[in-house]
Amino acid sequence: MGAADVVPGVSGGTIAFISGIYQELVESISNINLALFNTIKTNGLQSFWQKANANFLTTLAFGVIISALSIMKLMHFLLENHPIKIWAFFFGLVLASILYVAKQITKWNGITIILLIISAVGAFSITQLSTMQGTDSTLFLIFAGAIASCAMILPGISGAFILVLLGAYATISESVHNHDFAKVGAVALGAIIGLLSFSRLLKWLFNHYKNITLAILTGFILGSLNKIWPWKKVLETMVVSDKTITLKEQSVLPSNYDGEPQILLAVILSIIGFISILALEKLGERNK
Repeated sequence: MGAADVVPGVSGGTIAFISGIYQELVESISNINLALFNTIKTNGLQSFWQKANANFLTTLAFGVIISALSIMKLMHFLLENHPIKIWAFFFGLVLASILYVAKQITKWNGITIILLIISAVGAFSITQLSTMQGTDSTLFLIFAGAIASCAMILPGISGAFILVLLGAYATISESVHNHDFAKVGAVALGAIIGLLSFSRLLKWLFNHYKNITLAILTGFILGSLNKIWPWKKVLETMVVSDKTITLKEQSVLPSNYDGEPQILLAVILSIIGFISILALEKLGERNK
């Protein structure tokens, strides 16, 4: 999940879903409230730890943080120097995720199909948006963290991509690299606020409208494929601190790509990504 969350276009929520931990993750986060912390006074720390499902959450959090911090530089290198290869791999990965999430829908009807289409169009529209020019103010970073954390837990919508749209991705990356704990803390605070509020909504939707929720999530993942299509044409850029930032780009056919399309290698890597999800699905089912 940590590795996926640092790639603008791939959702950690998708990884959580296909590994079989998604609903437990949503329920565990949504159960965190003030009443839970009062359990420490009334029943002790052990009772609080069990009710909070803290073994699960702390283990997962450590994995996400360690992976995100260690892989961020590698992902930046791969995206800058081998964009087609890395996007092709993730395209196959996300394509397989669509099939996996759709299989969870037990009853298809007109409503689920319509909502799937609407959510797919909505996610596709988000990938078409131009990047905003963000600031490094504390309030903005808290807001960015809250919005991005909602996307991180939502399969198909990448939290890193939302940060790119808001113009906060470069600021946060530099803050992590420069150990600017004030800015990183502001983003973390926003992320906590976003997770605690949005997880409650997701839990309610799963409990009352599971098939509809799954259809919407399938649509989100389907619509997000446009963002991770390997061949892009840059339409608009901006230079910030001697770095060229892409503001707007368009998916094109390999034949219209300005450069070496590397079609065969891209297809092979897409297949590897697709098979990786199938293997992860089998592992998740075995661990249940």
